[in-house]
Amino acid sequence: MDSSIAAILLLDGLTNGIVYGLIAIALVLVFAVTRILFIPQGEFVAFGALTLAMLQQGMVPGPVWLLLLLAVCATGMQVAALLRSGQTAGIARCISRCIAKNLFVPVLIAALVAWAAPQQFALPVQVALTLLLITALGPLMYQVVYESLADASVLVLLIVSVGIHLAMTGLGLVFFGAEGFRTPAFWDSRWSFGAVTLSAQTIVVVLAALALLVALWLFSGRTLYGKALRATAVNRLGARLMGISTTLAGKLSFAVAAFIGALSGVLIGPMSTIFYDSGFLIGLKGFVAATIGGLASFPLAACGAVFVGLLESFSSFWASDYKEVIVFMSLLPVLLWRSFVAPAHDEDEE
Repeated sequence: MDSSIAAILLLDGLTNGIVYGLIAIALVLVFAVTRILFIPQGEFVAFGALTLAMLQQGMVPGPVWLLLLLAVCATGMQVAALLRSGQTAGIARCISRCIAKNLFVPVLIAALVAWAAPQQFALPVQVALTLLLITALGPLMYQVVYESLADASVLVLLIVSVGIHLAMTGLGLVFFGAEGFRTPAFWDSRWSFGAVTLSAQTIVVVLAALALLVALWLFSGRTLYGKALRATAVNRLGARLMGISTTLAGKLSFAVAAFIGALSGVLIGPMSTIFYDSGFLIGLKGFVAATIGGLASFPLAACGAVFVGLLESFSSFWASDYKEVIVFMSLLPVLLWRSFVAPAHDEDEE
C-alpha cells in the first residue's frame, strides 16, 4: 500500500465514519432517555434514502401509509384508554380532542407528500419532504409500541426492538421492492489533489454533520425541551418527580433519532446503492460505535464511529471478503474491557 492508496482509504473511512457517528449519537440519545436499544435505527436510514429515491421518480413513497397506520393506531389506543377510564363527563369532547391531536398533523404531512410527489419539485424540496415524513414516524412509533412498555426491563425493550426491526424490514420490501436505488448528489463537483479525488458530496456530508451537531448542542443547552431531555437522561425518576413528562421526552428522542436517521440516509444515498434491508448493517456499525462510547458518551461514540469507518475502509483493501467480520469482531475487546472496568449491577438499583 502506497501513500496515495492510504490517503484514498483514509478519506473514504472518515466519510463513512461521520455517517456512523450520526447514527451512534442517535442510538446513545434514545438509550439514555428511554433505555431502549433501538435496533431499527438503521431502517430510518434506509427509509430516508429510498423515500427520496421514490420522490425523484414522482411516486408516492410507502412510508406515507405507515405514517397513517401509526396515527390511526395511536388514536385508537388513546380512545380505548379514555373509554376504559370510566369517566362520562365530557367524554365526547375528550375523544374528539384526542382524534384531532393524533390525526391532524400526520394526515396533513401524508397529504402534503402525496400531493408533492408527482410534482417532482427541486431536490432541496424533496429532501425537506423526506425529512418531514420520516421524522414524523419517530414519535408515533414510540407512542404505539413503546409508551406502554416504558417501565419494562431493558431486555424486554430489546426484544420489542428486534421485532420492530423485522417488521420494518418487511415493510421496506413492500414499500420499495427488492431493487436498490441511488439518489443524485447534492453537488457534483470534484477536485483532484495528486492521486486523491475529493468529491463535493463528501464536503456536503461533513458540513451537514457539523450543522447537525451544532444544532443538537444548541437544542440541548439553550431550549427547555432540550434540558428536559438531558434531565430525563440523567435520572428518569428524578425528572418525573420534577414535573418533566418522560412520555414527551421519549417521543422527542425518537423524533430526533428519526430525523438523524433520515438525514443520514439522504447523505449516503448518492454514495452507495441502498436496498430495503441495507439499514441493518449500517445501523449495526453505528451500534458498534455507540458501544465503544458505552452507550452514554456522545464524544466517545463519535470517536468510535470514526474508528469503525477507518477500520472498515482499510479492511476492504486488505481483506475485502472479511471486512464486516473484522468490524464486528472489534466489538469483542471493547465489551471485554468494559466488563472489567464497569461493575455489574441490577437494573433495579439504578
